[in-house]
Amino acid sequence: MKKISIILIIVVGIFITILSITGLETDRFNEIISQKIVENNNKVSVKLQKIKFKIDIKKLSLFVETNGPTVIYKNIEIPIKNIKAYLDLASFFSSKVNVNKIVILSNELNIQKLKRILIKVKPSNLNSLIVNKVNKGKLFTEIELYLNKKQEISNIITRGKVRELEIVLHDELKFKNSNFDFFADNTDILIKNINGNSDGIFVENGNLQINKGNEINIKSDFDTKLSLSEKNISNYLLYLNIKEILQKKIIINANIKHFLDLSLDKTFKLKKYDYKNKGEANQLFFILNNSIKNIILEKDINQLYFKNITFDTNLNSKDQNELLVNGLYSFENKEFKNFDIINKFSKKIHNIILDVDFNPSLNFEFLNYKKKNDEDSKIYLNLQKKGLVNIVNELKYTEKNNLISIKKLKLDKKKFVSLEKIKVKTFKDNKINNNFEIDFGKEIKIFGDKFDATNLNRYLNQSSNNNNLRKINKKIDIDLKTINTPLSKKLKNFKLIGKIEKGKFIKISSKGDFGNDKFLDISLRKDKNSNKKYLEIYSDLPQPLLSEYNFFKGLSDGTLTFTSIIDDNSSTSKLIIENFKVKDAPGLIKLLSLADFGGLADLTKGEGLSFSRMEIKMSNDKNLLKLNELYAVGPSISVLMEGYKDKKGLISLRGTLVPAKNLNRFLSKIPVIGDIIIPKQIGEGLFGISFKIKGLPGKTKTTINPIKTLTPRFITKALEKSKSSK
Repeated sequence: MKKISIILIIVVGIFITILSITGLETDRFNEIISQKIVENNNKVSVKLQKIKFKIDIKKLSLFVETNGPTVIYKNIEIPIKNIKAYLDLASFFSSKVNVNKIVILSNELNIQKLKRILIKVKPSNLNSLIVNKVNKGKLFTEIELYLNKKQEISNIITRGKVRELEIVLHDELKFKNSNFDFFADNTDILIKNINGNSDGIFVENGNLQINKGNEINIKSDFDTKLSLSEKNISNYLLYLNIKEILQKKIIINANIKHFLDLSLDKTFKLKKYDYKNKGEANQLFFILNNSIKNIILEKDINQLYFKNITFDTNLNSKDQNELLVNGLYSFENKEFKNFDIINKFSKKIHNIILDVDFNPSLNFEFLNYKKKNDEDSKIYLNLQKKGLVNIVNELKYTEKNNLISIKKLKLDKKKFVSLEKIKVKTFKDNKINNNFEIDFGKEIKIFGDKFDATNLNRYLNQSSNNNNLRKINKKIDIDLKTINTPLSKKLKNFKLIGKIEKGKFIKISSKGDFGNDKFLDISLRKDKNSNKKYLEIYSDLPQPLLSEYNFFKGLSDGTLTFTSIIDDNSSTSKLIIENFKVKDAPGLIKLLSLADFGGLADLTKGEGLSFSRMEIKMSNDKNLLKLNELYAVGPSISVLMEGYKDKKGLISLRGTLVPAKNLNRFLSKIPVIGDIIIPKQIGEGLFGISFKIKGLPGKTKTTINPIKTLTPRFITKALEKSKSSK
């Protein structure tokens, strides 16, 4: 009995070994396997070769196996390598054998053949993607069909790998040489080890998981390496909408890790998402299509260099997004400086914090303060953006002891709305030249020890049709102990009280002291009935107010009175300067002044030409500055001139210039009409010259003609002056 048991065990062992290694051939299961495959899709026909009955020792199960079967779907042969059918052991000895599982292992399936199959399958987004966007690829797959007791397919598991995949992204832009492994069943899809590249962008270590429950949840993580330049970046710039800004020359070398979590409903509508990335950029370099220009930059910015950049990004459906960037930057690929950017944003609001070291030269012309190149400074910006509204919570510039600070500045479409405070303290030649504050409360208060107004005239004379301050409607109070004015003049104890409506002064009353009993008075009032404003300025020192006008270059001494009537579209003004001298007068005037002994004496002393009075009458509208009349009279020369300057800068002037010797002799002959027309004294010479000047700035042309008679207008002016001097 014992021997029989041993023999039986040996026989069973041999039988199991044979079944597990070589199997036993049978055709009993051909029809069952073919039927189960066709039941899943009646458009499939299956022709099986020899079937072997085998045992899977690891799984302790029985199965039948066939190699190289013929499987045809809609007249297209599908390359199948092997089919296994795992049998229900309990039914094995009955008349009807049940199958628990069928495993189908494919040979290499070329993507072109797969596309031919998919064209004949029910359309879907995935099928459309493969047919229209996939050029190349190889598919190796294993399909497991699980059957229930009713021999119905209850679950399908697919696993496999894709190799040498090429997908068209846009025009000539392709994602190629892609490989990945995949697994899928009724509830989950898992894709692992994704890699590939797209002309300078390399994807590595990619994973994608799709869970199909009540919701569709998608999770993915992957790494990208960027190696981009102007040769391969142009297609990507189309997606970023920055082609007009960046295209000339670009270098980007970076590594980025990506993390994505999406949830969709059953209609594939996005319900929530969370995207994060974290990376570093070893090198970023841009040559800009259009230079960055700013009124305080001494040089335009044409290039941007970055290195050692780290960044974190978080975008989510809660609309609580964040971007963190820090590293080193330079404009000239030297002297790299630190910068930090934090941007916490939603669809409606961006909260930006910028902290940057800055070394290029800056010119704050309004304050007469310059930062030299390579001197370290820091710029801190806390900015909130709401659509076209920008709120500068704080802007702080520091450089050594220099400070410019702005708090709570609000701009709407780049136009001023409100402000809390400005503080300025700057040095020039190691001496303080600005130290004042501006408070915006119920009224505007400007106060402090010093304000450098050396360049104020130049700043105010920059024509602009935009009134960016039109939302200011406040009273204003200015109290400055010292104001630096052009030509090294100082104005002490300057006080101003006034009122601003719609960004423009409607009332001014101010006074300042130049010292030595010389003062500056400014007044402005508005007539409520006519809506016109009346401006009056008196100064015992004209030079600080006229320093930016080339016409008055070299003017010294004298007193100035200026009056103007201003309405919304135009103004008429009158300027009177009395008892002044002009140094460095134009050569023509110098030459003619030698005809009089007084002019010769002035030039010899180097004190300039003397004038007893100059009157200028002018009018101005949006398109034309018209010089109605300029009349200047002095002991050596007299001038009468008129003309205009249009909005394009075209200058047209004409006038008469007469040396005082001829003019005085002429005036003495007024009673004798014949002598006026033809001077009879030998050696009297001509009365003077007429001149015309026309052209654009820097391209003006001057025409000069001698004259023997003066115009009635010049005669009238000369007589008026002659009478007033008696």
